[in-house]
Amino acid sequence: MGCAIPSDDAAQMWKLNQRLLTVVMNSCVGTFDELGLETKEFFVLDEVDTCRYPAVLAAKLMIPRASVTIYLRSLVSKGLVRREIDEEDLRRHRLATTQHGRHVLGQALDALAAGFSDIMGRLDQHDRDELRRILLTLLEPEGRSEA
Repeated sequence: MGCAIPSDDAAQMWKLNQRLLTVVMNSCVGTFDELGLETKEFFVLDEVDTCRYPAVLAAKLMIPRASVTIYLRSLVSKGLVRREIDEEDLRRHRLATTQHGRHVLGQALDALAAGFSDIMGRLDQHDRDELRRILLTLLEPEGRSEA
């Protein structure tokens, strides 16, 4: 286990990371508008196939259930998501991304990748490799190390 960094440094790092994500998301606003997709709808659409139930989706994204319901209604009306009867429990509906939804999601992800790539282009290959290594280390479950 490493040494803990001072909380003000950790807060600053968190804020820098958040600002970077915001810059990338803002670079894609035009594409999202063309796709008819709001930013928060993108996050919901991106998780539908891994979180098949609205309550699970809300918990994973840390969005109130009522908000997830609004985003899902919009995504359904746009033909990006469909609700299906859960064959294991006929009282429940399960979510699924439509083919059109996967296409729109792919275009949105391509736009985000391009925006991030533009920013990453400011770094040389060594720094990009180092950033990748650091991010993977930070995202590993505690106690596990790369083999």
